[in-house]
Amino acid sequence: MTTTEQQLLGALKELEAVVADMSTEPKPDLMSHFDRVDALSASLPDGTDGELRHYLQKKSYEKARLFLEERFAEIEKGGCLR
Repeated sequence: MTTTEQQLLGALKELEAVVADMSTEPKPDLMSHFDRVDALSASLPDGTDGELRHYLQKKSYEKARLFLEERFAEIEKGGCLR
C-alpha cells in the first residue's frame, strides 16, 4: 500500500467516524473531510487500481475503504456490476 493509499484509508475511516457521530451538537463539518478524501484521491499515482478509482469517483467510500483493507469479499456489487 502506498503512502497516499494509507493516508486515504485514514481519511475514509475518519469520515465514517464523523458521520456515525452526527447526533452531536454542533454538527461536524463534513465538507473538510470530503475535501481531504477528494484531494488524496486526486493525488493517487497513475498505476492505482481501476476498481479503487471507480469507487472513489462514484463516492462509494465504504467500498473504497474495504478495498484498501483488502476485504474484497465484503464489497457488495452495485448497479454498474463492476
